[in-house]
Amino acid sequence: MTRPSSSGNALSFLGPRYRLVRALAQGGFGHTYLAEDTHRFNELCVLKELAPQVEGEAALQKAKQLFEREAGVLYKLQHPQIPRFRELLRVGESAGGHLFLVQDYIEGPTYRELLDTRCRYGSAFNETEVMQLLAHLLPVVAYIHGVGVIHRDISPDNLILRNADGLPVLIDFGGVKQMSATAEAQFGGSPATGANVTRLGKLGYAPVEQLHQGNVTPASDLYSLAVTVVVLLTGKDPQDLYDDVKATWHWRHQVSVSDRLGQTLDRMLSSQPQNRYPSASAVMAALNLSAQTRPRGVNPSAIATVAVGRPPLPSTFTPSRATTEVTAAIPARARPPHPKTTVARPQAVLPRQASTRSSRQLSGLIQAVVGLGLVLGSVAVVWWVAAEWQPGSVLSDLPSQTGTGDSNAEDEQARQQQLRDRREALGIDNRIWVAMTDQLFFDRHPNLVGQSLSDAPEDAPLRLRWQTVATDLLDKLDSHLSSTTRERLGSYRIDNLDNWTQRVNQLSVSRRALNALADAQFQRLFPNQADGDFLDQPMGQVWYALAEDQVRAMEAGEGLTAVTFEAGESSQQQSGQLEPGTGQIYTLYLSEGQQFRLNLQAPRNSTRLSIYLPQPSSEQPYLLSLSRDRSWAGELPQTGYYEVMVVSNRDRTFEYQLTLATD
Repeated sequence: MTRPSSSGNALSFLGPRYRLVRALAQGGFGHTYLAEDTHRFNELCVLKELAPQVEGEAALQKAKQLFEREAGVLYKLQHPQIPRFRELLRVGESAGGHLFLVQDYIEGPTYRELLDTRCRYGSAFNETEVMQLLAHLLPVVAYIHGVGVIHRDISPDNLILRNADGLPVLIDFGGVKQMSATAEAQFGGSPATGANVTRLGKLGYAPVEQLHQGNVTPASDLYSLAVTVVVLLTGKDPQDLYDDVKATWHWRHQVSVSDRLGQTLDRMLSSQPQNRYPSASAVMAALNLSAQTRPRGVNPSAIATVAVGRPPLPSTFTPSRATTEVTAAIPARARPPHPKTTVARPQAVLPRQASTRSSRQLSGLIQAVVGLGLVLGSVAVVWWVAAEWQPGSVLSDLPSQTGTGDSNAEDEQARQQQLRDRREALGIDNRIWVAMTDQLFFDRHPNLVGQSLSDAPEDAPLRLRWQTVATDLLDKLDSHLSSTTRERLGSYRIDNLDNWTQRVNQLSVSRRALNALADAQFQRLFPNQADGDFLDQPMGQVWYALAEDQVRAMEAGEGLTAVTFEAGESSQQQSGQLEPGTGQIYTLYLSEGQQFRLNLQAPRNSTRLSIYLPQPSSEQPYLLSLSRDRSWAGELPQTGYYEVMVVSNRDRTFEYQLTLATD
């Protein structure tokens, strides 16, 4: 068997039907691969290698018997929120052969990925969101317990928020790992391995009786589920919430929740299995959850958005973007007159637009940058004060070794003057430019945080580094922003984004699509700046400028194509070219019940594809959202304007072809 390369470009096969796409993971129990099932229209599936460390063909055959028994258990599980088990694949019959579990592929982020992203933004899940999770997950747990299966490994890593419908999917049942550990203990001949067989389970998530005695019951799964919930609520690892000495949890002072939820989780976290709830159904009853009364106040896409789109805006901005992105900020769009325009070939997304110099509104910027200075250190503060109270470029206003006659000092002054001349020619306000440069400078040189910068000769190398960062920033602002938006840097506020939303809505484009296009461009230019509440920092002004240029481009008919089907026409092909960090939106007016098909031809791993609904809801926020998929087919659930968006995920220009078809 040939393993796929890390680049994901290998075309090797496993058996006669599974074409390997890429390796997904590697653990103690073998490799996991993403593959295409060539016997089922190249459907994506997951192949999990079973590779216990056993010696000899007889031992391997015994291990295979154990795996076949566990495969029979997985085969019994038929639930829409559990990956469907396809087969136990045997590749090779000798002692060097391989066994693979073949299951459906679930596209979407794990809850661990979602939580990690939120933690970078200083937030975690709220009570309504975890109640939504429990409402949809507890019936799954009740189902598997009802057929006699214990998961053994519930954790944020083993929960996926499925892109297709926003439902949690339970993956990686621990029974397979238990079989591998048992095989190694019985046939591997390793005392150390045998001694650890009862410790199967994720440390911190598995209860004591599972880790130490190997005892698993429905109560042990409920314990792991409760740990998962408190981790999502607090954003902290179990080890930070559990007192090993007293064997008690102290998560309640980390987050405020209702008495009902708090008391329910505390009981689920009891150290004694008999003190926990007897079943998942009992937990649902305690939380007053049922098929009829599950909470519906949370949009599942609001959870996924943090992983694949823009983070929530800082609390200083009201309303927050996380709240408005899918629901309130996308107003109902009445159907405008049916467009009769000819479908145009995609154009460049960010045109250079001439304009008159606009007035700058810098009230509030001083406060934001001083706050940045408190975080970054004295250098940023000193440079900010100099820029705020003295005319011209901050470096040109620093004393420069007066009277030394040093030619290096003359060169430095010349560079400072060149920077000032170029900044002024570009129409960029000095104060916001200095603040953005400071932010980038300390990102590149974190070891310099807290140092003060003087005009002494020994600080000349530091001043040169700052000038280098400033030059690079000007290069990017010159190349990727229009003159209009460059002049407005420092004045953007959340109100601007609300205004732009109204404008693109008139083009049948949603705020979500606008955000995604600005995200792609910003992350391409400043990949290290797209974390945290950056919109409230100086560099966030660049994101706003990119978003405004996107709006102007769409209003000029660039980066946006209205697709219409003439009488008797059922399909169209759109072709275009995407540069790094850019995207293209296609809008189509379609009717509920229509069959719609889409296929994208582009280089592998080069795009992210989205299909946004006319009226997103908590039940169905989208059809696709920044997905690696390149095809979709199905019956449309609503009438109105759909948005098909293709975004570049590549570092070079490429061509693509999009086929759109309807009945």
